[in-house]
Amino acid sequence: MSVILRAQTLVKPSHSWLRTVSLAFAPGPTTPLLEVFAAELLDCFRQRGHIVQEGPGDDTDLILTSAPFAEPLAWRQALLFSARRRFRLSRSPTILTLMHVRPNELNAALDRLQHALAKEPPDPGDFAYPGLVPQAPHVLIEQGRRGGPILALQRLLQAQAKCVRLLLVVGEDRPQAAYHFDLVGAYPRSDAAEPFLPRNGIRRAVPGGAAADLEDFYDDIVLRVVTTLSTAEVTRHEVVGEPIPRTTWGQRTTPAAMARAGRELDQRGFFTEMVRIADLVAVPALDEAIASQYSEGCFATWDPELQALIATVTGSARPVDKRRIGDHDLAVIVGVRPDGLGALVRHVQGRPNDPPSSEAVEMIDMDAPLPRVAVPWAADGMQAPVIRSKLHGHRGVASYDPARVEYAPLDPPYFHYLVSCATEAQARGIKAAFARSQALRDPHDPRAIVFSILPGHGVVIVEKWVAAKEPFQAIWEAMDAGHLQVENRVPQGPLSYQAGPDGRMVLSVED
Repeated sequence: MSVILRAQTLVKPSHSWLRTVSLAFAPGPTTPLLEVFAAELLDCFRQRGHIVQEGPGDDTDLILTSAPFAEPLAWRQALLFSARRRFRLSRSPTILTLMHVRPNELNAALDRLQHALAKEPPDPGDFAYPGLVPQAPHVLIEQGRRGGPILALQRLLQAQAKCVRLLLVVGEDRPQAAYHFDLVGAYPRSDAAEPFLPRNGIRRAVPGGAAADLEDFYDDIVLRVVTTLSTAEVTRHEVVGEPIPRTTWGQRTTPAAMARAGRELDQRGFFTEMVRIADLVAVPALDEAIASQYSEGCFATWDPELQALIATVTGSARPVDKRRIGDHDLAVIVGVRPDGLGALVRHVQGRPNDPPSSEAVEMIDMDAPLPRVAVPWAADGMQAPVIRSKLHGHRGVASYDPARVEYAPLDPPYFHYLVSCATEAQARGIKAAFARSQALRDPHDPRAIVFSILPGHGVVIVEKWVAAKEPFQAIWEAMDAGHLQVENRVPQGPLSYQAGPDGRMVLSVED
């Protein structure tokens, strides 16, 4: 790695696989603060060994641009849609939009959303903003109820700026903080000082807060951005083997069990609604820039007879309601490509065969370092991975009973410098976390459920084989009994679980 890292005042562990990146700045509407911020940020990139170009080219990894706060930008101006044409590029680089907001503007925007979300039922008129389509209030309400005012604001700004990745810079004359917004709804914060105070569950910006160490501030932003650019998606799935005969597939009980699991988890409010771009803003075809919708999670269970993982298909190709799974919403995963760029899948005769979920690699590859066990009800000693079922969703875990559930944390860098979904970095981190699980390494360990938190993203929950239970039944029964308390909010950074008065481990989040 040729990236130069200096010793920071507050040392945060970074990933070992960061690379040197190339970037260019193509400013849009800006402010005096944002002009200074952009210049200082670019200088930090240079000092850390990255390549800042005069203008975008085919070797550009990232284009920085800018947009006004809470004002709609015409899609023809948005680089997410126009960069390739405007700069005559052969491929689409990542676009990151800088946006400046003053503390009082941010507080007012969050107050408005918090007040509107508190109404029962919410008034769609409270969520009518410039540049959005008529059905957008429903999306903002759903997102706000899941992640609070900050998530509703994030979706609003993304829609108005016509960009998924935003860096919201807070400050008057000097930056105080910067929020990192992305597709999955993450909103971690880089702080320049201590200008934020809690009130009513919202971290509030203090006007005039002094920036103490801007060098550490810019370092943190650079490392977060470079972490994202250093990862790659592992979604180049490959079809292998002969198609599964339709009669064989029809005899399997796994598809029906998956359908029931979707309904059971929906009854417990686990799945969030799919975010559809067209329900927020009117833009042209999205194939080149971004998928038309963003899925709300995935789940999978092992089929012993097929020796395969039966998983939900990707929601980025077409809308998939995980709460109402049908036969055509399932894919068969049998392994990982030798180069690791995607999963190996088998098709089923006589039906559509859409690709598996974007998390397919992480779901199948986490079994590799773990033991195999005998299926409890199989008379012939049929072997299967120790993990029977896997559930991935955009939720957090507020508490758990350590006698029945184990928490398997990711490696420390993942809590400070977040990685994106569907990437080899996330798959590698999840694989390592579950490989350390005592409950999974020892099949006789009585704990049947293990989970890991993905900061800024959600949770992965797995269950072992439990006799006389259907796939995912151990998970939903643990939810019902309070052994695993799932909550809406997803931690955005470092976290731990501390022993509570009733013996359960309770979430503690570092701000």
